[in-house]
Amino acid sequence: MYRYIMGIVDEIGEKYIVLNNNGIGYLIMSSKNTLDRLSLGAETKIYTHLHVRDDEMSLYGFNTLNELNLYKLLLSVSKVGPKVGLSLLSELSPEELKRAILMDDAKPLSKASGVGSKTAKRIILELKDKIDDNILISNNESTTIDNNVDEALFALQALGYSKMEISSALKKIDCKSDKTEDLIKLALKELAKR
Repeated sequence: MYRYIMGIVDEIGEKYIVLNNNGIGYLIMSSKNTLDRLSLGAETKIYTHLHVRDDEMSLYGFNTLNELNLYKLLLSVSKVGPKVGLSLLSELSPEELKRAILMDDAKPLSKASGVGSKTAKRIILELKDKIDDNILISNNESTTIDNNVDEALFALQALGYSKMEISSALKKIDCKSDKTEDLIKLALKELAKR
């Protein structure tokens, strides 16, 4: 329903923020990773996911598309709900979580609240083929690069390229560009060589 919400950070709680957008305060559940990057009174963009149950509607939000997309992938795993997904992304950065899944390492996942060894192994089993190892970004690279790679990936998928083709192309180019458009152009050049 909402792709993102831009607004002023009015309140930062232990697991949530209140984002003021035109006089409306949106209560958004979020990960420790996102909360640590925010400051009171700052204008920010939060990428959101609306979770609907019979008795409740909740917004979950993150300051990068990468973290939001990983959260949605976690929700696709059987017996992983919004709180467990949030717990995983609070315990591990998106990059650490991806690496643990790709390396079949259930131990870091098990450290998250609500995640036992069986759940950790289920997450690895169900997501290993869905996590793309070619676009992992190291912890010391910026959030801007992270968003640009995600946006380029979505744009190229919209043009009809498969995730595997795009990942192969992105692996061959420098993904440190500060513009999404540049990444798309470079990737298209690589894809045209096939």
